Amino acid sequence: MLKSVLTRRGALLGAAALVAAVGLANPAAAVTPEEIKARGKLIVGIQGDNPPWGFVTSAGKQDGFDADMGAAYAKELGVEVEFVPLEVNNRIPALTSGRVDVLFATMAMLPDRAKAVQFSQPYNANAIVLIGPKNKSIKTNEDMANLTISVAKGAAQDTQVTKNAPPTATIRRFDGDAASVQALVSGQVDALGGNIFYMDRVEKARPGEFENKLEFQKLYNGACTRLGEKELNASINAFIDKIKANGELKKIYDKWMKVPVPEFPKSLDGIPFTAG
Repeated sequence: MLKSVLTRRGALLGAAALVAAVGLANPAAAVTPEEIKARGKLIVGIQGDNPPWGFVTSAGKQDGFDADMGAAYAKELGVEVEFVPLEVNNRIPALTSGRVDVLFATMAMLPDRAKAVQFSQPYNANAIVLIGPKNKSIKTNEDMANLTISVAKGAAQDTQVTKNAPPTATIRRFDGDAASVQALVSGQVDALGGNIFYMDRVEKARPGEFENKLEFQKLYNGACTRLGEKELNASINAFIDKIKANGELKKIYDKWMKVPVPEFPKSLDGIPFTAG
């Protein structure tokens, strides 16, 4: 009997140790700003190869618009920042699994996504477009017939091109923005589904050959936390209000976007900005 009790006790202690070890091995599972402050580090999920949003410099440093946003929020909390570069498809899983604390990762604010993550208020505006050759007339959705179009798999441009292109168009889905852009500039496809900031990359690779042809959807980007993390969501919203008011957001816009800071909506259908 005693041996049985000791065995059970050992098993319970072993299980407790395992739980503790898992917790230590997964430091990103913070749910409040205070826990992040106690840890001394904010872990930010960011796109790894999508300038001007997030990319790695030749010196190995994460840089870009979202990198500056993440670094500014870490500074607001008084902690260091650690960036985790992510592809389009693993942004939400990285957050919901506890691998990162927050996503500043070009996260378009869409109702379906709002069922899986908590969006902040918007801090950036964007649009989903089709990029094609200047010498080809593409003025309507029907003009995409028989084109081969590259998109980043699972991104907003994948959704919009799939929705708007005629059935005779061929949609090629790539793992990430960089691969879909490369498909266009290398001649693998006729056109590219992307956002308004893709053109800078295309122009550098093939100057004077391409332009934005169609606009499918206007979008806003928000920071993402896990559902139910009310304090962290409130902290990020307060931070965004602050940098809008003190001009810091304008500085980041001037540096990376080269356009004025837009007017942001007070609400978006199906997308709450505050945790309920």
